[in-house]
Amino acid sequence: MDQEMFMAATGASTASANFWLTPITNAMQRFKINTPAREAAFLAQIAVESGKFPLPPVHENFNYGVAGLHATFSSLTPDQCSALGRQPGETSVPPARQQQLANLVYQNKYGNGPAASGDGWKYRGSGLIQLTGKANFASAGKAIGMDLVSNPDLVRNDANVAALVAGWYWKSHGCNELADAGHFDLITKAINPAMAGAAGYDSAFILASNALREESTGRNGLSLEGEPTNDPGTVRPPPLT
Repeated sequence: MDQEMFMAATGASTASANFWLTPITNAMQRFKINTPAREAAFLAQIAVESGKFPLPPVHENFNYGVAGLHATFSSLTPDQCSALGRQPGETSVPPARQQQLANLVYQNKYGNGPAASGDGWKYRGSGLIQLTGKANFASAGKAIGMDLVSNPDLVRNDANVAALVAGWYWKSHGCNELADAGHFDLITKAINPAMAGAAGYDSAFILASNALREESTGRNGLSLEGEPTNDPGTVRPPPLT
């Protein structure tokens, strides 16, 4: 995949493509994301999760208004939302309150300790796949041969690490097989269990699929599923189940 194809498949900017293409390509090779169907689904997922491949650091944003906190995090009380959400006159939630929010919403989840441990902020959603939780950082680090528990900023700041973590998470959750079977909705659920913003993932999949379909049919007359085709058509995601 060259830079032009990456940009067409993901909507990434030139600067983002320059920065991310090689690490992502290497990760796709390592984790056998090596067919157009797998590539399209993977690129769609990480495009949405990362916010179209910004330059580092890539991490979860806790800049929520009060109403947004209510709607997004059921574990927070109304008083916590009112106190910690973006206040009138603020353009963003100050860093200290964002840390408080992360520590509250992720306490005692995904291998994290209580809010006072600071694990929620330390292991907040990070990198291209928005890896979350101490247990996931530990598992990802073991798989790629790095201590990500002690060095979580590597997932947020290092392009090679972020791409490898995304590839590991994808493969370890069976997403290659789901892509082969055409179950894009189940891939979204594996990465985003709440299925929040599912329409955005579907749109990203259509974009990536059609870009890669054009490349694939132009190169070898095969569809994304590997079947002969004379119809470049458009790819539609399956209905959510």
